[in-house]
Amino acid sequence: MARIASTRLSRLLTGWSSEGPGPLPRRLADALRELAERGDVPAGTVLPSQRELALVLGVSRSTVTSAYGLLETEGWLESVRGSGSRLRGSGALDRYVAEGRLVSFDARTGTGSAGVADLSSGALPGLGAVGEAVGALTSGDLGGLLVADGYHPYGIPALREGIAAYYRAAGVPTEAGQILVTAGSQQAVWLVAQALVEPGDTVVVEDPTYRGALEALRARGARLVPVGADGTDAGDGSGAAALRRLSAHGRPRLVYLQPTVHNPTGRTLDGAARREWRRVLEDLELFTVEDTACAELAFGDGGADGDGGGGCGTGVPAPLVAGLPMASTVTVGTLSKLFWGGLRVGWVRSSPQVVARLAKIKTSVDLSCSVVDQLVAVRLLDRLPEARARRRAELRAQRDTAEALLRAGAPHWEWTRPTGGAALWVRAPGADTETLAQLARRRGVSVVPGSAFSPVDGFRDRIRLPYAHGTAALEAALPTLLECAERAAAG
Repeated sequence: MARIASTRLSRLLTGWSSEGPGPLPRRLADALRELAERGDVPAGTVLPSQRELALVLGVSRSTVTSAYGLLETEGWLESVRGSGSRLRGSGALDRYVAEGRLVSFDARTGTGSAGVADLSSGALPGLGAVGEAVGALTSGDLGGLLVADGYHPYGIPALREGIAAYYRAAGVPTEAGQILVTAGSQQAVWLVAQALVEPGDTVVVEDPTYRGALEALRARGARLVPVGADGTDAGDGSGAAALRRLSAHGRPRLVYLQPTVHNPTGRTLDGAARREWRRVLEDLELFTVEDTACAELAFGDGGADGDGGGGCGTGVPAPLVAGLPMASTVTVGTLSKLFWGGLRVGWVRSSPQVVARLAKIKTSVDLSCSVVDQLVAVRLLDRLPEARARRRAELRAQRDTAEALLRAGAPHWEWTRPTGGAALWVRAPGADTETLAQLARRRGVSVVPGSAFSPVDGFRDRIRLPYAHGTAALEAALPTLLECAERAAAG
């Protein structure tokens, strides 16, 4: 029988402890029942022990015992001798148990939550350039596009050529035929997982890494193997050596990397580390997916030393995989991080053969990306230097303010200064941040624990603290986070 880890169940239980009437056991039972009704936790799944779930949720064992008892009375739970408590419901037994980033969006009902400090997302507010680009569109921009059906499975020609030119400006030869336009980088990663990974395949990822990629790969049934645990903070390339050792015992299907402005740590590999990664990937001839979604959010005050770009100079960031065989590499990019999340325009750069394979899957999902969004993107490509400069100045200042807040208010917390991105990756010594996150939620503060970014539920002493929307929310939430960290450490 399948079991669900207490950490993953904790991340599925969004909002249960701070919303709704009735005592805590009733609310917990209702939340577990809803997971079963939706099939988010498949029928037959064995839940964590009462003690284990109580620890991670930051509640008394009696609360979980009562909740389990309510569910058993109502027919949603059954006790199996020697196996624990098994959830009943209508979900398929082999359905993937979703959690993390994608589930966090389920709680966004659009009604807002008064008094809640939301530190769960590092997404940036939109730039005014997006509205200006939309307002500047005319009927002439649509031109001959209107005489056709409007379906462009690979993307409109002007945008594909614009993205190809973006790479050529970075010194990476690229043609329009090597570009597939996607609905943001998340769809790009999902397409790669669908096209290139079979259930049971080994996929090597950094630890920690982007949780949207973890979702896509887990949903495909990949066997995730971490490398570079905690080495990603230093960006020293130690993961490359670990990959070489790992591959001696079996060839992974692919490797997923974020060398430039890593999410969640904000680090960028230096030139020596990039060269080592490139050497290992070339020697082992491994298929490599490089996610550069956050590369445009580099601050310009550290990171790569000029070998292959790295995103910290004044120009276009060049991918680490540039120079490796095109047929065995995929580069994921997007305009959504730099300009606005509401602009769902991303892309894949790979060989025409891989692009065609991904496009075939994409058409079965959405036929084509919005032509209007793509026309806006064409205009925004011309404004990249301006957008980079503005984001760089804003994010660097917000990072500095966030660090000052933590140095003053939480001097015992630890972090490595990020060279890009929109959040701090913070260590709270002694605290279980899964429990911290649950306790904070009951106090009106939403925060993501470090284990959400780990393929093996690691980094239980880390939290990600965004400063993308300024630092007012962080300043307001910090006293609550500190109190909850103390309770989580004591518990």
